[in-house]
Amino acid sequence: MVVLSPDPTGPLDRADRLGVSVGGAESNVASALAGLGHRTAWVSRVGDDPFGRRVLRHVAATGVDTRLVTVDPTAPTGVYLKDPTPGGTAVHYYRSGSAASRLDPQVLDDPALAGTRLLHLSGITAALSPSCAALVRRALTDRPLPAARITFDVNHRARLWSAETAAPVLRGLADAADVVLVGLDEARALWGVTAPDAVRDLLPGPELVVVKDADVGVTALPRGGPDVFVPALRVPVHEPVGAGDAFAAGCLSGLLRGLDLEHCLRLGHLCAAPALTVAGDTAPPPRRALADRLLALPAGDWARLDLVDAGLLPTPATGRNGR
Repeated sequence: MVVLSPDPTGPLDRADRLGVSVGGAESNVASALAGLGHRTAWVSRVGDDPFGRRVLRHVAATGVDTRLVTVDPTAPTGVYLKDPTPGGTAVHYYRSGSAASRLDPQVLDDPALAGTRLLHLSGITAALSPSCAALVRRALTDRPLPAARITFDVNHRARLWSAETAAPVLRGLADAADVVLVGLDEARALWGVTAPDAVRDLLPGPELVVVKDADVGVTALPRGGPDVFVPALRVPVHEPVGAGDAFAAGCLSGLLRGLDLEHCLRLGHLCAAPALTVAGDTAPPPRRALADRLLALPAGDWARLDLVDAGLLPTPATGRNGR
């Protein structure tokens, strides 16, 4: 989608100017994975309009293969607006009837997808239309890409569908995935669970469930193995939208690289940190050499990590005491 945000940052109803950028859960993850050195492709639809051309140009510039994106001549590119307020950032979607809402299960039959190692899906897609929901269900239940490990980010968006409507659908989709990522706050809103182990009990099917608890940390709960918790890093948060996608990319990159769960979660945190400090939905992931050096830190040094001193974040303009 195209993202419109107040410039300078502030409440949308008082904005005189809007900045234009690009966002979307799956494309954010694909872009970050490409930045981490993985070969990625994005399957979607955009409108035959200026916004669609902007989205395609932006995603391709991050290193993602966009040849599987269809340009729809009769439906517009989706748009969402950010509304930053002191109480948090609200998001307003304009996606009904968009080109992406016309995605259907047949996109999974493209021969170019053969041999895919990892297929990443989001609960947002399932909310867009019946055909999009059918696409996600087919990917998870029929497994038309048998070589692919399927990852699913629950990503409940209340402005697209209510928790009451979404809860059983998202639970069924998540339980059919190989790897699930979910925020503890959304698990609480959807299913009434308040702890990572309760989420794992609710989703016995996946080989791995990853539960994110905001600035507390992340717990990985594998089937048949011990839970792994990695505390969150200390980050000066500017705007949180998109940080979950960056975390997902880092975690999935670790899985693709064969890292153990602790280091997968650490890499997720390292990718999320820069995204938390910018107004847009994305920020470049850390360079491989820097990430590997920080991944190797002892647990005590990780817990005390200063991201500015480490070179992951720039020095704030107000100085070190201005966080």
